[in-house]
Amino acid sequence: MSDDRLFAPLPIERVPKPWGYELIFARTDRYVGKILHISRGESLSLQYHEIKDETLFVVAGELKLTIEVDGDRRELMLRSGEAFHIAPRMIHRMEAIEDTDVAEVSTPELDDVIRLDDRYGRTGTTAP
Repeated sequence: MSDDRLFAPLPIERVPKPWGYELIFARTDRYVGKILHISRGESLSLQYHEIKDETLFVVAGELKLTIEVDGDRRELMLRSGEAFHIAPRMIHRMEAIEDTDVAEVSTPELDDVIRLDDRYGRTGTTAP
């Protein structure tokens, strides 16, 4: 007899955020898949990760991505259909120019967030 769970859609976890929300559609011990919905004019923390490795793909909308490596800070625009790799320790921030949906695939260390600046008053790290 088969396990019916093998044939069922996965549950989607919706996580409210001050800048919009996350939809976590995949979570394993090897990877995580999310959709980040960032409302127009809102931004994520200026942050980095010690271990977490992630790639972003703009599904719809447009965002300004701030990145910094070894003190070299740059801003670039990412539009629908464009992708960018965020390596561990790369400082980064996303700010939505318009309502934007970003697919994020990453390693599973979701608590590996070191916040350097946050417009919503969140500071420090979310790591235990």
